[in-house]
This record gives sequence, C-alpha cells and structure tokens, in this order.
Amino acid sequence: MRDEPVAGWVPVFQDLERCHSAAEFAMSVYKEIHHFLSQKGRVTRRARELFAALGGTEIGGIFKLPEKMVAPWKDVLSRAVEDLIHENDSQDARLLFLWDEMPFMLANIRDREGEQTAMEVLDLLRALRQTHGRLRMVMTGSIGLHHVLASLKKKNYANSPVNDMAAVDVPPLAEADAIHLATLLIEGEALASHDKGAASLVIAREADCFPFYIHHIVRALKIRGLPAEPVTVAQVVTSQLVDPNDPWELLHYRERIPIYYRDDPKTVLLVLDELAGKRGVASVTELLEIAKASSNFDDRERLLNLLSLMERDHYLIRDSAGKYAFRFPLIRRWWKINRGL
Repeated sequence: MRDEPVAGWVPVFQDLERCHSAAEFAMSVYKEIHHFLSQKGRVTRRARELFAALGGTEIGGIFKLPEKMVAPWKDVLSRAVEDLIHENDSQDARLLFLWDEMPFMLANIRDREGEQTAMEVLDLLRALRQTHGRLRMVMTGSIGLHHVLASLKKKNYANSPVNDMAAVDVPPLAEADAIHLATLLIEGEALASHDKGAASLVIAREADCFPFYIHHIVRALKIRGLPAEPVTVAQVVTSQLVDPNDPWELLHYRERIPIYYRDDPKTVLLVLDELAGKRGVASVTELLEIAKASSNFDDRERLLNLLSLMERDHYLIRDSAGKYAFRFPLIRRWWKINRGL
C-alpha cells in the first residue's frame, strides 16, 4: 500500500513498536505531518504555536523542547492533525497513516504509564477520526488489539474506541497464489525439479499457504542442495518442525499463551492439547467436560470467552455445527510434536 498507493493518497508507514509512551507516539505523528506539509510548502502552524509557547527551539523546521520537558501529548497530536486537515487544501493528496504494531505500542503505554493513558490514546484517536472526516488510518499488529482492550476493560474501560473502524482478518494466500509464489521461488533459486507444478502444490499445502513458511521451505531445499520434488518437500517440512533452532518461529504459538491469556493459560493449553490429539474436533460442552475432569474448571461463560479469543488469535476455527478445531493443519501438526501428544 505504501509502495503502490491509490491515486490521491500519500501513505505513511510507521512502526510503532519503538514508541513506549503517549508523548513519543504524538511526536512521531507530528514529525510525519510536518514532513508531509513541508513538501507542499505548508507549515504545521498550530503545532508550531504550541511548541513556541513551551519554549521550544526550531531546528531544521522541527521543534526541540528544553531538556527534560515533555510536551502535552494530547495537544501535540490534536494540533498536528488539525494542521494536516486545514493546511492541506489539495483534494488529490490525502495522508494515510499505516500504523504497524499499534497494539504493541498500547501495551507498552499501559505498562509504563498506566491503563488510563492507554485508554486516552484510543479515545483521542477516535475523537480525531470523528471530528475530521478526511483522517484515515490503518492499524495492524502481531498482538491482537482485542487483548489490549480486554485488559483495559478489566480496569472499567467501557468505551468502544474502534467501533468506527472495519476489522479485517488477514488470511494466508489463496492456494493458487501460494502455488504461484512457490513456483517463482523454485525458479528464482534455480532448483532442479521434474515437475515444478507438483512440487509447488505440495509446498503450498504443506505451508498452509503462508508465504513465510513457503519461503522457508524453498530456502531449506536450496541450502541442502535438494531438488524441488514432493518427497523432498515433505522431508524438509518434517525436519523443520522438529528443528531445535525453531527456524519457523513456531514456539511463538506456545510462548505467547501465558502473556495473552494471563488468567487461564492452563485451560488454553488443555483445549489445544485436546484438539491437537485424538479428538481433533470438539463442542463447547465436550471441552467443558474435559476441563472439569482435568482441572475442576467449571465456568461455561469463561470458556466461551476463551474460545472466542482463541479464534481471533487464529488458533481455532468453528465448523457449521459450532464445533472447534485447529484453524491450520500445520500448526496442529507442530503442536502435537512439540507437546508430545
């Protein structure tokens, strides 16, 4: 989206993982808006007035505040956005914020500055979207925003700060596109193959159509000097799933559970173990009975909430009968191996 923008849009990509406070976030947004407007011969007048009032010094168009002074982040963010909206009179050049790791940043703010500040960041962004209809933002992240919101709601945060935004699930590639990617990679690495089509199909399916895993499979074939054949692909995948170095970073699926599900990690592990093992598919009632027998867990509503979160975290999927199973066969396969099931 950044490299091939639709006509009329100027996308700005920001990795917010480096922001650990609301002030750092506000300043990063201000700097991007300043850069955008300065290229058009405009200035961030409202923000400049704020920084000047605080005793800031302008260097290269960017204000530097006195040492140890932190500008009021709400004012910085609000005024910068106002400058963006009111100083950009061109209808064919609208700024689009692409904010990656927004949930991670909010978690950082929550942990460093408290739940109240994290709530205020979300509320202010929503207020700015509501006030300025031309303001657009895309938020993505490796941590589900729902986890951050859940932790805030435990502190009596009742707002719905993103209910004016569309929630979009980003799935793996369609199988045809995954096959095409595998074929291009086989050709790009000049791998020998008696049937590239058959090899590419196996690669796509073994990788559950995830481009990350497709790249790793082809890379492993190249490093080991193996041809791209269905049998060698299967061998590579098997070895990668048990590699102690975890080249596919699959341990993330296990290690994040105590962080994401702080109140019920054992129940989550129990559900995943059960679904990865012999059962494969189970209803809510069946999973509750298993939890009761194994850990005296007897709270249907809490289990329903956990299962909903596990769906949103891409662990599980429900069939038409409402029964649960692993969403991705590859992850289920690895889970069985890793957990010794």
